[in-house]
Amino acid sequence: MLKAVLITVLNLVVMSVTADELSIVFNGKALHQGGGNYNENNWGLGFEYDFKPEGKWIPFIAASTFKDSNKQTSNYAGGGYKYRIPLEKDKEGWRIDLALIAFLMTRKDYKNNDPFFGALPFIAIGKGHWMLNMTYIPQVTPKTVSLFYFQLKYTVWTFD
Repeated sequence: MLKAVLITVLNLVVMSVTADELSIVFNGKALHQGGGNYNENNWGLGFEYDFKPEGKWIPFIAASTFKDSNKQTSNYAGGGYKYRIPLEKDKEGWRIDLALIAFLMTRKDYKNNDPFFGALPFIAIGKGHWMLNMTYIPQVTPKTVSLFYFQLKYTVWTFD
């Protein structure tokens, strides 16, 4: 996992010349489907770095740490593309992003904190500096349940 984080940071430094936005990601809420005694307050912190759009497509990288459904620390780092749908003419107006992220993740209850690959779609909606990221995570093992996961993203720096 450390190697993945270092590669992500190196890419961030090398590509900062063409960067667009740096955001803080606040991890927060999980809604587990099918019952069970799971932690639904998945507090944590991370970042998302959006590169200059390529038309309506926005390449990005992200990394985060949070308390997972079993109250253990989980981490991920990855990247992907977002398709931006503006709902207003103003750049800071309401917008929706449809996205796919591929990532490396660690979880104590899955592979004993050894990194594993994953990919998930997500949707984000927001205005100005704030976006709400939402994803659906399907049941991936017989011992898990599917869930909806929510994050708040706040843009702290826009590069020209």
